[in-house]
Order: sequence, then structure tokens, then C-alpha cells
Amino acid sequence: MLDAEMLRRGLLGWVSRVGGILVLLCCSLSLLYVMTCSPPHSDEPPMSHALPREGHNHAGQGSTRQDIGTGTGGTGGVGEVPPKSGSPGGVQSYQALLQEREEQHRLHISSLKKQIAQLKEALQERSQQLKGVQESLKKGLTEGQDAGTRSHGGGEGQGAKSQLTDIQEFLKGQLSKAEVSSGSRFPSEYAVVPFESFTLQRVYQLEMGLTRHPEEKPVRRDKRDELVEVRELALQSLNAPASQQESRKIEGKAQSSKVYTPSDFMEGITRTERDKGTLYELSFRGEAAHEFKRLVLFRPFGPLMKVKNERVDTSSTPINIIVPLSRRTDKFKHFMHNFREVCVRQDGRVHLTVVYFGNDQINEVRSILENTSREASFKNYTLLQLNEEFSRGRGLDFGARAWKGGNVLLFFCDVDIYFTADFLNACRLNTQPGKKVFYPVLFSQYNPALIYGSSEHVPPVDQQLVIKKDTGFWRDFGFGMTCQYRSDFINIGGFDIDIKGWGGEDVHLYRKYLHSNLLVVRAPSRGLFHLWHEKQCADELPPDQYRMCMQSKAMNEASHGQLGMLFFRQEIEAHLRKQNHQESPKKS
Repeated sequence: MLDAEMLRRGLLGWVSRVGGILVLLCCSLSLLYVMTCSPPHSDEPPMSHALPREGHNHAGQGSTRQDIGTGTGGTGGVGEVPPKSGSPGGVQSYQALLQEREEQHRLHISSLKKQIAQLKEALQERSQQLKGVQESLKKGLTEGQDAGTRSHGGGEGQGAKSQLTDIQEFLKGQLSKAEVSSGSRFPSEYAVVPFESFTLQRVYQLEMGLTRHPEEKPVRRDKRDELVEVRELALQSLNAPASQQESRKIEGKAQSSKVYTPSDFMEGITRTERDKGTLYELSFRGEAAHEFKRLVLFRPFGPLMKVKNERVDTSSTPINIIVPLSRRTDKFKHFMHNFREVCVRQDGRVHLTVVYFGNDQINEVRSILENTSREASFKNYTLLQLNEEFSRGRGLDFGARAWKGGNVLLFFCDVDIYFTADFLNACRLNTQPGKKVFYPVLFSQYNPALIYGSSEHVPPVDQQLVIKKDTGFWRDFGFGMTCQYRSDFINIGGFDIDIKGWGGEDVHLYRKYLHSNLLVVRAPSRGLFHLWHEKQCADELPPDQYRMCMQSKAMNEASHGQLGMLFFRQEIEAHLRKQNHQESPKKS
């Protein structure tokens, strides 16, 4: 009923605009008719007054109108003498000219009358159709409406129903073409339309430029009104009484008594496909601790359409976090500190798989895992060892295939990643076996020593994780952190294990998903951070990998403005010295 009501409002507005345009067109044609049929205004006397009168002579008239009558000239200097004005030849010439003009005007007026009659007929027919559409929208597609249309004429009612059906088919076609229920095939990673994520107060966006911010607050007015409307419709849908069909589905289950409020809203993602419409996915807290409500809404450049209203139970959805590692035991200690707080104490539905390359420092890694297991009573971890050269893709692929516990949700992670419990929920909500994979865009931290002035002023890690323009950037060129079910990863072919060293393997896997029919959810994640660390680009890397590594190193260091201040530091210091030198004589 809600969808039908919004559809009727949209169509009533469209009908009013079309009616106004038709009335304006009719008035314009009437004005054109009046202007065309009015006699022309001229400074010359009318033609009837210029006709000669019988019995009167107008001397000199023949000398100025040589085209009326001819004569034989004498020697007096006037070579042509016109007939007298009362002669039969002059009168007949004027009459023929008048008849020709009158015939032209008569034909022109007849043509205009036919056009006006045709336009009136078309306008009357269109008005009747619009009237039928209005009546149909007001009465709805009910049996009472069918009886009413029969009393006003079956032809009008049938035409209105046909137009309403066409509009509904168009909206359904827009919905079927959009990436809502299934993915589309894309030629490359640049063809994907990313999502934006939003909360009650903020919007997290990727397309920043030099004037926009990764976190937008206050939200732009048009964007704010759009998202408020979406949230209100979602809450209205959640709190509405269940329909008969939905009641039959939940028979035997406990009826929901929860009244949802804006505080239950957790997070949403949205994106606009310019030729189809805007998609919204909203997540709300459910009745139980690990229960959520997810609503999918779609705006096909018209009224919103409710697509889904489903209950998502994540209480039995564990995540297998796979971390490839080679040395870097100090970073692994920090990672396990965050892992213990978020995964063990807060979430409690996580398995950790560490794939270690080589023998050096493996005992330290094993000791860190055992200490965590003993102190936090955590047994859900696996340590795998590969005695070969480090390859991130090889380690993740090996860890995913080593799992024997069924179709588990995989999160490919790195040792320098910091994540929150909200991100783990987003990982569960944005993936579905055989349908969706999640490619979050993490927020990459700049060098804290540059952000805070010196290494002595750097605060603890949990206080550094602020999403601001000067503290970091959305790492939209990185595809290494991803959530997908193991079955989708195996069916897609896994990683290209021939790629050695740093970079490249994640992009190949991402392209495989883009070329499949799976829906790729690409959105910024407010709970996923890349901690800054000094990057070393090995000389043994091939040129393309080395270039990617150096670009990543430059992007990680500081913001555009901060790098500029470092680059022009000598000029800035010279300017300050010059200013101090100019001010010192004034003081003396």
C-alpha cells in the first residue's frame, strides 16, 4: 500500500504538469490564429479608396502608373498615356488583383481552421485520458474502481489502467537493470560504481578532490534530505504491521514487538547508477544481540520502491581471518593486542589463521599465539608454515584452502590493519554465498610524526584513528582487504600464486569477481584502518611492481598540503628569516 500511495503521488504530479503544458499550447495556437487573421496595418490608404470613380478624371495619374494601360505617344514629351480611370481596363485589373488576394486569405483561413479543429480534438482526447488516469489513481486498482470506470465509460478506465501498467513495467524494468539482486560483468576495476556509506550524522565518500573531505559533516542539505527520507521510510516499513503474506511466513515464530527508532540505525550504503536509479541498503539493530534487520530500497528516479525487508541472523556466522606473515613480530604483537580486544572480548565468533613464511622468528609468533590463547581462553587459531619465499597471494590462498570446517566466511587481512567490531558485522552483512562479496575501502593513516609535529607528541593508536583530511585518506586503489565466502573464493579460482613479493595479486582476484555474476560491494568502511609504517620497496621487484610500491609509499606519507609544506620548507624558512630581519630595525 505504501508503494502504491507514493506511486499515485508521483503520477498525480506528472499528470498536472502535462495538463498545464497542453493548456499553454492551446492558448498559444489561439493567439497565433488571431494575429494571422487580423488585417495588416499600413500608412497607405485602403485598396478600395484607391479605385477610380466613374465619371471623374484624375490628371497626371497615368504618368505615375505606367503599368495600367498604354497609348501611342506624340511629340509632347510623354511617351505613354494611360487609359482614363473610368475605362473598363483599369477596373478589371483592380478587381482581378482583389479576387486573387481574397482567395489567398480564404485558403489560409481554411487551413488554420482545420489545424485548430485537429488540435482541439487532440486536446479533448488527451484531457479525457488524463481525467481517467486521475480517477484511477484516486480510487486505486480495486473492484470499486472497476465499477466506477464502467459508469464513466469502459474506454477511459481501460486506457488509464493500461497507462498505469506501463509505468509500473517501466519502474520494474529499471529495477531489473540495476545491480540489486545480482552482479554485472565489468571490463576492469575502473568501471565499478562504488558505494558511499552513511550514519545518522555523517557520510563517508570516496570522490573527494581537493575541496571535499573523506567525512562530510554537516551533510550537504540535498544529501541530508535524501537520506532522512530513506531512513524514515525504512523505519516506517519496519514498524508497519505485517501483511498477510508476511504473517504466513512467520507463523510459528515469535511475533516482533520491537518499535524501531533512529537510534537503532547502524549504517547504510548507497550508490547511484546514473541511467537506472539509486540503491540504498540500511542495517538496523534487531531484537537479539546478534540479530539485525536489513532493508534494501531502490529509487528508479521516481518514488522509492521497497525491495527487501528481511531478518539477518549473524549469531552463527563465524569469520576466518587469514593473515600472511614473514618476520615483523613487533607488528604482530600490536595486531594481536587489537585482535584480543575486538575479536575475543567483543565479537567472539572469529577464527584466526596465520600463514608464516620461513623459519626465522616463527617461535616468537607461536609464543604470542600461545600467550593470547592462555590469557584470553582463546583456542580458535591455526598456525601454518610455508618454507618458501614470501608471497601474499600464496599465503592467503593456502590458508583459505586449508580450512576444513565447511563454507566459512573469509576475511583476508594484513598485520598492519586495525579493525573494529562494527567492521566485522559489516563483513557479515555485505556478503552472501553465491551472490555478494565485500571489498571495503579502508582509511589509510598518514605518518603520525608529520601529523602531530614530532614522534614525541604522537598519541596512542586508538586515539589516532580519526577520519579527517589531514590524518589519512580512503585507500581506493587498494583491494587487499576483502570478505567473501570460501565457496565463492574456490569457485572463482583463488589467487594467482605465480605472483611473488608485494602487490598485484589482490587486483587479479578483484577482476575475477568483476568478470563473474557476483555482486561486488565496494564501499568505504569507517571501522577499517591501515596503520602507517615505513614502506620498503625491494630492488628485486619488477619495474611495474616497484612503481606501484613507490606510489603507495608516497601516498602514505602525508596529505597534499603537508607534502607541499615539506617540499617548500626552505622557501618558508627563508621567508620567515626575511620577515624577522625587516622587523628587527623597527623594534630598535
